[in-house]
Amino acid sequence: MARTTRRLARPLSPGIAAGLVIAALASWPAAAVVGGAEVPPGSAVMVLSSNGSLCTGVVVAPDAVLTAGHCAAPGLEQRVHYRDAAGQPVLAELRARAVHPGYDAGAIAGRRRSIDLALVRTAAPLPDRFAPAALSAAMPRAGASLDLAGYGAAKAGDPRTTGTFRSVALPVVEPHGPSRILVWLRAAGARAGACAGDSGGPIAGPDGAVVAVSAWIGGACGGLTQGVLLGPQRAWIDRTLQGWGLAARWQE
Repeated sequence: MARTTRRLARPLSPGIAAGLVIAALASWPAAAVVGGAEVPPGSAVMVLSSNGSLCTGVVVAPDAVLTAGHCAAPGLEQRVHYRDAAGQPVLAELRARAVHPGYDAGAIAGRRRSIDLALVRTAAPLPDRFAPAALSAAMPRAGASLDLAGYGAAKAGDPRTTGTFRSVALPVVEPHGPSRILVWLRAAGARAGACAGDSGGPIAGPDGAVVAVSAWIGGACGGLTQGVLLGPQRAWIDRTLQGWGLAARWQE
C-alpha cells in the first residue's frame, strides 16, 4: 500500500446531531466524484460521524448499510443520512454497528493489510425506495470496467462540491498484481475517480451488482482508487446480517 494512500472520509463541521449539520446538508450543491456525472442514488445513503466526517454507504437490507470500516470508528456516534419524500434531510439513528475484525485503523501508516469494511443497522427501516443493492462475489481483473459512485467531493479541498451522488466508469488496473482483498481503478486519460466523502461507496459491475466498496485513494483525488472486494468477505457479511435477522441479496 503506497505511503500516499489516504482514506476518503470528508471532514465536515463537528456535531452530527446539531441543527447546523442538517442545514449544511440541505445546502450542498450538485457535485461529487471527480470526473463523474450525477445519477439517481438508488440504494446509496450517507454515513455521518460525530467527528464531522462524511462517507457513502450501500443499503444491503431494509435497515442495514454497508460502508467502509473507518466510517464506523468506535468511540464515535454515527447517523445514516438521506432525504425524505419532501426532500428534507433525515439523520437516522443506529441500533447496531459491526466493523470487520480484519480492519486495522493504523494500516495506512504501518503499510499493513486491512479489511476496511463495516455494517451499520438503523433503528428503523429505511424508506422503501432504498431497495437493497445486489452484491456480487465476482473478482474483476485488469481491463474490466466498473462503475464507481459516491457522495464525495468533485474537487479536492472544496467541501462545497460534496453531497450529490455521482458515478464514473473506470477500468480495473493491477499495479501490484492481482489481489483477493482490493480492486484498483484508475482512469486512462483525464483525472477521474474517488475523492473525500466517497469511502463506502459502491463499485459495481456491468450488471449493477456491487463487487466492492471504496476505501482509499492513492495520492490526489481522482487518482488511483482502491476498493475492498466483497466476495472474499461474504462469510462475514452474511454472518453479521444473520445475527441481526437480516440477509443480503447476492447476485449468483
